[in-house]
Amino acid sequence: MPSPTQLFRMEEFPDLAVDACVCDEQRNLVFLSAWGRDTALQEFLARLTLGSAENGLEQFHVVAGGHSLPVFPNTDLLEKRTTRQFRGTLFGSLLHCWLFDRRCAQPDKANHFAYALLQRERTDPTQRLWPLVMETCPLPLLQHWREPVMEILTHHEMLAPLSGAVGDVRVWRIALQLDVLEPTLGDLIRRGLLTTEAQAIA
Repeated sequence: MPSPTQLFRMEEFPDLAVDACVCDEQRNLVFLSAWGRDTALQEFLARLTLGSAENGLEQFHVVAGGHSLPVFPNTDLLEKRTTRQFRGTLFGSLLHCWLFDRRCAQPDKANHFAYALLQRERTDPTQRLWPLVMETCPLPLLQHWREPVMEILTHHEMLAPLSGAVGDVRVWRIALQLDVLEPTLGDLIRRGLLTTEAQAIA
């Protein structure tokens, strides 16, 4: 049987429960999954949009592993989804809310940047990340180039997991540096290590 989902407390909103939260290195919010009653969630979302002078929320804290982790939500980059779950419980109707950086849903092709939101797992995520890499990259990539290209991206930290994750979720960041990637791919093509035929690099 799968283990029950662990829930974490939000300091500023004790009526909300968090089951996943991911931030970047500056603790900017990338993904949040929270549960609560309608009134509690609506207050939380409303305070995110207000300025500090109007009792707005410029940061909040998720308590995990005995530590209070600051989270900075950039509302200009965030999208939200809500769904109603578990109607008629002792606590009333519960809502599930997702807040996420819009680049989790759609790559920023102009800046060659994207986030991939995956369930935390022990298997190699390369196969699942490759389609998003191909979509984000303006350079023509062939399907069978996956392994060497992903090695290049990992080596140059153009593909890396975000370390600030709480819960059963992991976010990978794709930040392509064309000034590095283009000459590196060109060199591999000239050396015959990347070809138009899949069997040539099998």
